[in-house]
Amino acid sequence: MSHSLFYLLSFITLFFALLVVFAKNPIHSALYMVMTFFAITCQYLILNAQFLAIVNFIVYMGAIMVLILFSIMFLNLNQATEPQKSSLLKFAGVISAGLLMLTLVGAIVKTGGGDVPFELIKPDIGLVKNLGKVLFNEFLLPFEIASVLLLSAMVGAVLLAKKDIN
Repeated sequence: MSHSLFYLLSFITLFFALLVVFAKNPIHSALYMVMTFFAITCQYLILNAQFLAIVNFIVYMGAIMVLILFSIMFLNLNQATEPQKSSLLKFAGVISAGLLMLTLVGAIVKTGGGDVPFELIKPDIGLVKNLGKVLFNEFLLPFEIASVLLLSAMVGAVLLAKKDIN
């Protein structure tokens, strides 16, 4: 069951990644990128890496995509301002993509194409509970020092950005 689900999510990831590249509208491209990140998050969950899934969901799908959408809106992209690409540049892109495809096919052939079933050696290795235990037992002092430094940096940034009321 998990193999077929992994392959389905891999297909969905590749499909939306291709739509990101080939979409004409930059807003649609950004939305396809959100779907790509969501499929990657689901793959992290299948591989028992909950922390990576949560970080991918919050950081990439949340913060980075909002930043990209704001950038697209501020750039005011349209066809009139887009420079035309030369045919030599397009040819170089096709050659590069072909070499990348050849490398990927060679890697799949070299590994046997996935005949070996995938098993986790330590199934509890990606759990957030284990990360918390290590973080708050072995690295408690550096964690607290980092939190105090971040708090002082935040207070300093607020003080620097504050306007004088005179």
